[in-house]
Amino acid sequence: MATTNVSLDFSEYREFVAKLRRAASGDFHKELALIFEGIGYEFLRIVEDEIINRKVMDTRLLLNSFHKGGDGNVWEVSDEGLTVEVGTNITYASYVNDGHWTNPKGVETRFIPGDVVMSGGKIVKFTYNPAAKTGMMLKQKWIEGKHYWESAIRIIEKMLPDIFEKLIQQWFNSTFS
Repeated sequence: MATTNVSLDFSEYREFVAKLRRAASGDFHKELALIFEGIGYEFLRIVEDEIINRKVMDTRLLLNSFHKGGDGNVWEVSDEGLTVEVGTNITYASYVNDGHWTNPKGVETRFIPGDVVMSGGKIVKFTYNPAAKTGMMLKQKWIEGKHYWESAIRIIEKMLPDIFEKLIQQWFNSTFS
């Protein structure tokens, strides 16, 4: 009976296993934390896009509050980077998103002081000014919300599987190539 020698080279396998051990000991966790931070930035970008796309009347305060570090911004990282909470503390953000009544319950009209620019008998520009002697009367009316937040959530939820797959594949390729 003839014998055949087979030689197997496991050097690449050992290197692969060593990289897996390093990944399991923290490299992958650090990369995952960066991925979560990137998703947080992407969500803020989508919220800003939705505010613009839905033509939300804004003084820029709301729009700018959806930047990391912006006035009223919420950006909290916890669980060693695996949770990123984003949002805004601007008080009127929920009114713009959800809708609101123009006056408190039971108040049919109220005076809002401000500077008024009229054209053809209609207000074309109003600037709130608490010291103004002029202004306008607001009648009780429901203002429909723009629902930019829910729209941004739907968009990011559709994107998440592809984002995760792409970023993890990039990490895998850079680590194991």
